[in-house]
Amino acid sequence: MTAAILLSEYGGPERLELRQVALAEPGPGELRLRQTAVGVNFHDVYVRSGLYRTLALPGIPGIEASGVVEGLGAGVEGFAVGDRVCYVTGSYGAYAAERNLPAALALKLPAEVGDEVAAATILKGLTACMLLRREYRVGPGDFVLVHAAAGGVGQLLCRWARHLGATVIATVGDTSKEAVARACGAQHVITGAMGDLPERVRQITAGQGVAVAYDSVGRDSFQASLASLAWFGRLVNFGQSSGPVPPFEVSQLAARSNALSRPIVFHYLRDPARLHQMADEVFALLGQGILAVEIGLRLPLAEAGRAHALLEARQTMGPTILLP
Repeated sequence: MTAAILLSEYGGPERLELRQVALAEPGPGELRLRQTAVGVNFHDVYVRSGLYRTLALPGIPGIEASGVVEGLGAGVEGFAVGDRVCYVTGSYGAYAAERNLPAALALKLPAEVGDEVAAATILKGLTACMLLRREYRVGPGDFVLVHAAAGGVGQLLCRWARHLGATVIATVGDTSKEAVARACGAQHVITGAMGDLPERVRQITAGQGVAVAYDSVGRDSFQASLASLAWFGRLVNFGQSSGPVPPFEVSQLAARSNALSRPIVFHYLRDPARLHQMADEVFALLGQGILAVEIGLRLPLAEAGRAHALLEARQTMGPTILLP
């Protein structure tokens, strides 16, 4: 048996309940992990609320964590008891003290990357890698718009884009978060409502607009993001913390020959070679201090519901982790 957070029906944060659940011996190709830290993401919120119905109920949510290998199933090679690893999985199960994990998903942690940092960063770091190096390859001279810049992914986007030579325009929800965005490399920070965002962007870019807008907010920011694009600019929508984007006329993209994408990081991670390549990029930047992570909130595993409530209320800055 092991302690885990069980979701039996969709709903509010109170639906996340700490239970004792059965845990079998690791099967062929699996690792037994004693988990040391579990990441909390908006994806988890969408799953819990029922917006994403991708977890069979009753089930254990959570898609990223770090831990120590304590057992090996038949046929597992390349790992040993005591190895420190982290992982991202679309099959859920991370909100637990112990679990069995397909060895193909496990990423060995370098000595310079701690367990808490890995659990707080691996999904967000892979997401940032996807956005900055695959969806649009940011380079010197680019103007880049980053929404929710004080959040977990937002902070990484600002740091990484600045490292790549871009000029970062960040948006934050209130003035208390401005200093966070600036500390992460944003040269310009815009606070509050989206109404005047396109005009502010035009002023900053001398009328040019941004080469790419990274938008995880969704409904409240989508039109402002679209109106902020340069000629041939790209809007990358990768979340909807304010709600789903309403239907819109595709012809709006024609105003400046713009492009729109809605990537899912798990699609990028289906190829094991790409997964390890992207993880190596993230680990290297963490090791060099270019991607510095300040964990915003640590809570016991039993308080997963509280973590969700604070995340939904946008009362967190930086990543949140659960400690089993």
